[in-house]
Amino acid sequence: MNEQRAGIGRVTAAIVAVAAMLPYLTLKLLWLTGSSIGVTDPDLMRDSSMVGLNAMTFGMDAVGMVLALAFTMRWGLRLPAWLVLLPLWVGTGLLSVMVVTAPIMVMLDGLSAFQGGSIEPWVYMMVYGGFIGQGVGLMTAFWLYSRDRWPHAFTTRVGHPFASPTRSFQTVVAWGALLVTLPIGAVRLSGGFFLEGFKGLLGIAGAVALILAVRRRGGGPFWRPLVVAWLGSGSLFGWGLYPMIVMSVGGPLAGGASASNLVELFAMLTGLVMGMCGAFLLAERSRMGDVQPVQDALEGEDRERDRQTADHGHR
Repeated sequence: MNEQRAGIGRVTAAIVAVAAMLPYLTLKLLWLTGSSIGVTDPDLMRDSSMVGLNAMTFGMDAVGMVLALAFTMRWGLRLPAWLVLLPLWVGTGLLSVMVVTAPIMVMLDGLSAFQGGSIEPWVYMMVYGGFIGQGVGLMTAFWLYSRDRWPHAFTTRVGHPFASPTRSFQTVVAWGALLVTLPIGAVRLSGGFFLEGFKGLLGIAGAVALILAVRRRGGGPFWRPLVVAWLGSGSLFGWGLYPMIVMSVGGPLAGGASASNLVELFAMLTGLVMGMCGAFLLAERSRMGDVQPVQDALEGEDRERDRQTADHGHR
């Protein structure tokens, strides 16, 4: 792996992501230390469940900040792959939905989209604006980082041959994920909310893209179905996991048991299974760079042997 210095694009994107995270982290830190800024009900942030959720979301954004900084440093290329991919898979799955839906909801509903509840409207505007900034910055920095660290994912085509001992297993999992994702997407689309509808569409698109990647269908570059499957599975897992955590800890945000909780549970599990399937696929493709030159050499020897045999036959 060539540990070259990060380019200006990667550095700029990481700086944008970090700058967008700072207001959110500051707000969470204030709430964790007892402040009620931006809250109409001062007792809300003193609830133990809210303290736990604020600590969790503060930690998630802090991890994102560390990774954004790692994308600008050479030591970031030496981090274990799972330590980069796992949090970025969940984070980009969550943020990609906000990057698309938040601006559209504001255009459709104006500031009324932020009215109601115990949180001041300006808090929603600041938080969602930060999510958009950090989503665009973090995903761009991660894209450029991945191109340098795992170039084969960007330079090979979908149908490129490689050894895959688990391909039959991946195929079964990918088709099974689509069968479960379709009703989940239908339920979300039927809810009438743009946010839920987009999550439903993204999940279905991710399942379809995973099938294309596993079955090596299409002649385009591998990164296209990879990106869709990555975001679709990450959104299913992340947006399914969060309500499960909220329901488990209880408190003001938990609400009561409902059919939607069952949908989120299946979404979380389906996203997890899709992510594991994608991990197998990426692990096997990542070894392609080591074995492919040998395979190419052997195939070249076979072609040369066939040519010599044909020439001998003509003589």
